[in-house]
Amino acid sequence: MKKLKNLSTESIDRIIEMAWEDRTPFDAITAQFGLSEKEVITLMRREMKASSFRMWRERVQGRGTKHSAKSPEDLDRFRSKLQRNITFNKISKR
Repeated sequence: MKKLKNLSTESIDRIIEMAWEDRTPFDAITAQFGLSEKEVITLMRREMKASSFRMWRERVQGRGTKHSAKSPEDLDRFRSKLQRNITFNKISKR
């Protein structure tokens, strides 16, 4: 997990934001940051409170839009139109 140690605070915040976003597949995180789904899960577990991590895992597990193989064929964007701009602040609760 050498990749996880070399990430900046801004990158970690961005990865967490992308992981929470329903329409951003893990493939987009891999393309942008070079992290596999397993590494994203490890990062989320490390950076989040236990209860928040469990809530995220329940939400993501089996969700078609988070896995390209399960997502609809017409879904070709990495970012939702509703996603906020990143300001490099710590992610606040929504």
